[in-house]
Amino acid sequence: MKTIMIELPDDVDENEARILFAAKLYEKGSLSLGQAAEMAGHPKRTFMELLGNYNVSVFTYSEEDLKNDIANACLK
Repeated sequence: MKTIMIELPDDVDENEARILFAAKLYEKGSLSLGQAAEMAGHPKRTFMELLGNYNVSVFTYSEEDLKNDIANACLK
């Protein structure tokens, strides 16, 4: 992994910024759940729970994938 330095205002919590950054990278598909959890400094389970605080779903299905799965399930 790369290391970057970001200047944050004094009233921004470093831990929260790390979680938010990891959550956004997970949401856009740049990081796996495990990678994002590691970046955030939390176990996967904890990170999964924290994602809800940032309106990020653990499920990465697109609407089209979900429709296809439902259609396939109904055929069986």
